[in-house]
Amino acid sequence: MDIFKGETMLKVQQLRDQFDNLEKHTQWGIDFVEKYTKFVKERSEIELNYARQIRNLSKKYQPKKKDEDENKYTWCRSFHSTLNEMNDYAGQHELIAENMTSQIIADLTRYTQELKSERKAYFHDGRKAQQQIETSWKLLEACKRKFERECKEADRAQQYFEKMDADINVTKADVEKARQQAQMRHQMATDSKNEYSAYLQKFNQEQNEHYYTIIPNVFQKIQLMEEKRIERIGESLKTYAEVDRQILPIIGKCLDGMTQSAESIEPKTDSSQVIESYKSGFEPPGDVEFEDYGQAMKRTVSETSLTNSRSDSKVDRSSKGKTKTLWPFKKNKGSTPEDFSHLPPEQRRKKLQAKIDDINKDIQKEMDQRDALTKMKEVYVKNPQMGDPNSVDPRLAEIANNIDKLQMEAQKFEGWLAEVEGRMPVKSDPPKRTSVLFETQNSTPPTNNNCAQDRESPDGSYTEEQSSEVQNKVQPEPPEFDEFDDADEDMLPTIGTCKAIYPFEGHNEGTIAVTEGELLYVIEEDKGDGWTRVRRNEEEEGYVPTSYVEVFLDSSAKELFSWRRIYLPEDS
Repeated sequence: MDIFKGETMLKVQQLRDQFDNLEKHTQWGIDFVEKYTKFVKERSEIELNYARQIRNLSKKYQPKKKDEDENKYTWCRSFHSTLNEMNDYAGQHELIAENMTSQIIADLTRYTQELKSERKAYFHDGRKAQQQIETSWKLLEACKRKFERECKEADRAQQYFEKMDADINVTKADVEKARQQAQMRHQMATDSKNEYSAYLQKFNQEQNEHYYTIIPNVFQKIQLMEEKRIERIGESLKTYAEVDRQILPIIGKCLDGMTQSAESIEPKTDSSQVIESYKSGFEPPGDVEFEDYGQAMKRTVSETSLTNSRSDSKVDRSSKGKTKTLWPFKKNKGSTPEDFSHLPPEQRRKKLQAKIDDINKDIQKEMDQRDALTKMKEVYVKNPQMGDPNSVDPRLAEIANNIDKLQMEAQKFEGWLAEVEGRMPVKSDPPKRTSVLFETQNSTPPTNNNCAQDRESPDGSYTEEQSSEVQNKVQPEPPEFDEFDDADEDMLPTIGTCKAIYPFEGHNEGTIAVTEGELLYVIEEDKGDGWTRVRRNEEEEGYVPTSYVEVFLDSSAKELFSWRRIYLPEDS
């Protein structure tokens, strides 16, 4: 303790004339704490803004509802996983801001206020001690000056007495008076001396206490305060680093998740998925057979020569500029049909099955609600005080109506699905399912119904049923069928050949029945209504669905091999 006191006293002696500088230094230390607090606060705001921007970026690139099909590809799932990890990554930066606010900013703000109050109290004590010692010094100086003045007055009085005593002309009374005056001044000087001596001793004690007790204590408190402030700054800097270090494991897990999702990408699986999604279900066309046009059809020589002579020039003219596609379905340029008839069979089957699954989910939801309301009604019946059983009936009726509508909707789509599965050219097809709705339509006479299910082909484009367009063609009134129904009209020339790839019964008026693999002549190309006019011999001709035949026009036979490459056959 003695050594410590000695060192403290030495420091006080060294700093006793630097009180103002210490005050400035401690104020600068407080300003530094506030400056560092502001720095951490701005860093926290940066972290929050960064986290907000990361979240907005992740949200911006999240898949929309219309892009849900992207999830079937591994590279899309990997990107979506990365976006989710970025959300967690942003959350960790929000945690940095939160921890910095609670562990550093709030703590330093509170400590700064305490530090200011503590510093103010210490320097107030120091200033007060300085004022007291300065006051004591002033009093000591006053006592000293008084003692000095009294001594001078006593000395003058003594000299005056001696002068009066030596003068023979002065009366004895005047000498006695001078002697008493000198004695009085001498006594006053003695009293002033004693007073000065006593106060000097008191001042020296106060001065020793000031410089060796009061001021050292004040300086020691200020020193401890300053050391505590510096230590607090060091702790805050350490916390600043620890806040970042605490989130590194979770940040590492987020980055590991991004890496794992990237490594889970499977190019072969994705390419197979593309094939699975877009394969049409059509079998590729077979080899083109050689057709010997030297062998005449079953017709008379005159008819053959007449037809050939008239058809040769027309075939050349009609075949110019005509192109042919082997794609056996129609592309719909308008709105998407409800039955997805614009799609190839395999894609159409998947769409119909997905639609049926969605409807069944809706039906199940409605049934669950119905069961819950039924149980509620039973509870109300057993406990009328809980509620009126009749209040549930309107909702039950509404649910029952919804279920009926959904079941009819499901039946309609199941009918289309059964037709697609029944007509797809797959050798290992399961037993065909037939929609009740479809059977009813086929059993009724043709009507003016434009619904897509009345004119579907094996690929879902057209059927044997007549639409309003087809009915208009097969009746004698429309102009485009006048030449076909007029027996006196010259026979149309052939513009190419076709091969039936599906059997067609041709029950409706204006159509012609064909068998699978049969070769026919094409006399009128599809004009966009899905029907092609063909001829078997001079007496048999009519319309067949374009999607049921492979058409080979004279100018487009070479396109067969180029189109064959775009088929995506079903996996065996």
